[in-house]
Amino acid sequence: MRIIKRLYGFILKSFLPLFAMTFFIVLFIVLMQFLWKYIDDLVGKGLEISVIGELFFYAAVSMVPMALPLAILLASLMTFGNFGEKFELTAMKASGVSLLKAMSPLIVLISGIAVGAFFFQNNILPHAQVKMWTLLFSMRQKSPELEIPEGVFYDQIPGYNLFVEGKNRDTGMLYKVMIYDVSKGGDNSTILVADSGRLAFTPDMRYLYLHLFQGEQFENLREQRSMDKNVPFRRETFLDKEVLIPFDANFNRLDEGGMRKQYVGKNMTELKHTIDSIGLRLDSTGNVYAKDLRRQAFPFMNEDKPVRTSSSSQRSSNASSVKESGVGSKGETAANKKDGKSATEYKAVNIDSLLLGLSSPQRGQVFDAAESFSVRSYNEQQFKALSVSDDKRTMRRHEIELLKKFTLSVACLIFFFIGAPLGAIIRKGGLGTPLVISVLLFLVYYIIDNTGYKMARDGHWEVWCGIWLSTFILAPLGIYVTYKAMNDSAVFDADRYKAFFRKILGTKVDRSVAYKEVIINDISIDEAVERLRSLGARCREFVEKYSRRLGYRQYWMKGYPAEDIVSLSATLEEDVDYMTDCRNSMAVNKLMDFPVIRNLWLYHPSSSKVMGKICYWFFPIGVPLYLIGLKAQKNLKDELRQVSSVCGLIVDILQPAASEANEASEANEISKETEHS
Repeated sequence: MRIIKRLYGFILKSFLPLFAMTFFIVLFIVLMQFLWKYIDDLVGKGLEISVIGELFFYAAVSMVPMALPLAILLASLMTFGNFGEKFELTAMKASGVSLLKAMSPLIVLISGIAVGAFFFQNNILPHAQVKMWTLLFSMRQKSPELEIPEGVFYDQIPGYNLFVEGKNRDTGMLYKVMIYDVSKGGDNSTILVADSGRLAFTPDMRYLYLHLFQGEQFENLREQRSMDKNVPFRRETFLDKEVLIPFDANFNRLDEGGMRKQYVGKNMTELKHTIDSIGLRLDSTGNVYAKDLRRQAFPFMNEDKPVRTSSSSQRSSNASSVKESGVGSKGETAANKKDGKSATEYKAVNIDSLLLGLSSPQRGQVFDAAESFSVRSYNEQQFKALSVSDDKRTMRRHEIELLKKFTLSVACLIFFFIGAPLGAIIRKGGLGTPLVISVLLFLVYYIIDNTGYKMARDGHWEVWCGIWLSTFILAPLGIYVTYKAMNDSAVFDADRYKAFFRKILGTKVDRSVAYKEVIINDISIDEAVERLRSLGARCREFVEKYSRRLGYRQYWMKGYPAEDIVSLSATLEEDVDYMTDCRNSMAVNKLMDFPVIRNLWLYHPSSSKVMGKICYWFFPIGVPLYLIGLKAQKNLKDELRQVSSVCGLIVDILQPAASEANEASEANEISKETEHS
């Protein structure tokens, strides 16, 4: 037990410094991203260092949800990568400590960090975001620092354009000054031209003070005679003139109350309250709008049942309405009585006949009234739709912010269960490989999370589906790599993946045959020649049988027989293995010219009937694969031709040796018979 406690302490001491280092590095990187994004709102405003530092502090606090998961991923990868690289993880497993048990102290630590992240998201982050956005909006509204250039118009003063031909930076004197004052509108503009002048701020930093020398002022006076086409103006010549221009150079903080009412400044309780309030308002508004639509579409229907009136009152009302509209008695609606009942049944009215009975001015009035009614109804429905859409958008933003209180905690756990097992699998410490893998995984997470967020924000998906999308995708990855690491599976075995893609894509494999210096079992040359001739004949027979190119349907529904290809490949490997015991070095060297016959899926796609039918009917996939398969089948036939050719060459090499061996054996037999006689 004491050893386990020391082991846990060792693991925590290895993890915590790496976690702190990576967290601050990642936080610095995302903070620089924030600075790059809002650099235009900060530069040239003359802001104090304390104000910029305060903004950066609140921005750093607001960036913690982005930096924390990446820091956990990178730190866990580096920690267990170091353990694997130094064989410390191997020693732990040899001592009976499983990977999950070695991860247990960090699981407890990350769980505590996840709980703390939830309270951080709920209690601290809203205040930090309120402070940050209030400061940022205040900086945006601050006037830029006054720096009038030479030789160009300066338009950063609202309502004014200044031109200075030259200036003395030591004395502050401006030369050849021209000022366009359009603060009262272009028709009432004022132009000031001066030989020189000085520029300064008033003590309260709210006005620009211009002291001009030797110049003229031109001013339009349209407001005095607005109906006259000829605009009068006033001209003034001065030797000394003082001008005050409104220009607030102070930094004024905005009130935080408005930002606190936004979704970024609310905790869970406030978010739920707002969501419930907006939901109730949407329900009540929807009911009201539905009743209005029913009332407009069916004017003779109330909420429960149709309105029934007596025939006499209906006729009188129809007559009065038609009379008021100028239609006359032709537009009167007849009421039928049946069985003494006073209820009326409305008949369809021929609109064309009514319109034809009107005069041209009356028809114009009817059309104008219909058009105005349609436009008014359209605008009214548009306004209602926009108001409902705004409420739904606000509700979605609050729901997103509510769910994001939980996603950070879950992301911390998922990234730990991805990083720690991956570190144990790759067994590479330091910043190299772990950093590359961490950045790639985090980019995938960020893209998925941002996509889900935008889909939920714009209302294309349900809010919960968009916000939890990254969790749904990355959680199975964490479970998979944890399972593989616990079972010591080679997830990153390069040879395994090369073999897989080689099988799919049909990459050629070079054959390697080593010449044996010591041969224990000699082969029979006659048997070897017979084997090679039989193999060559089988290869030629296969090529002649499938000499023609397969058609599209025949390729997907039949293909090449897999049994024949497997049999040829097995026979070739057996013959090559048998021939390696040959004492003829030329024949053994010639064995390396044999290609490796592979049993590729492209040779016989019909082995998977479902896949073959899908590719056959789905042409965008079937046609390209068909062309690739034809090339693969052509390569197979070329390989079989090469096998047949090499078999013939080796037979030619072996036959003289077989003849010499036969002659030598015959000579031995003759000599033995002679000696015996």
